Amino acid sequence: MKHVIMDKAYEGDETRQLVLDLEMNPVVPPKSNRVDPWEYDEEMYKKRNEVERLFRRLKGFRRIFSRFEKLDVMFIGFLHFALAVDMVYLC
Repeated sequence: MKHVIMDKAYEGDETRQLVLDLEMNPVVPPKSNRVDPWEYDEEMYKKRNEVERLFRRLKGFRRIFSRFEKLDVMFIGFLHFALAVDMVYLC
């Protein structure tokens, strides 16, 4: 089963039910004031932060953030370049 990692802002019953109807597993912590809280994969939820930090670093590349390229192939090419530079920078 595929996982959908969601922010706490989307932990409503309707949103969770939509994800379940699509045969996916919602990974979202319940708000602290929930009467009937549910269990979720805490380790999987922690990975959400890694993805958000990646997008923040990619926004530093103005060409990606502003989408200057008109052709998808050029945009994907520059995205791959930015990811390669990011990998070198992190190592």
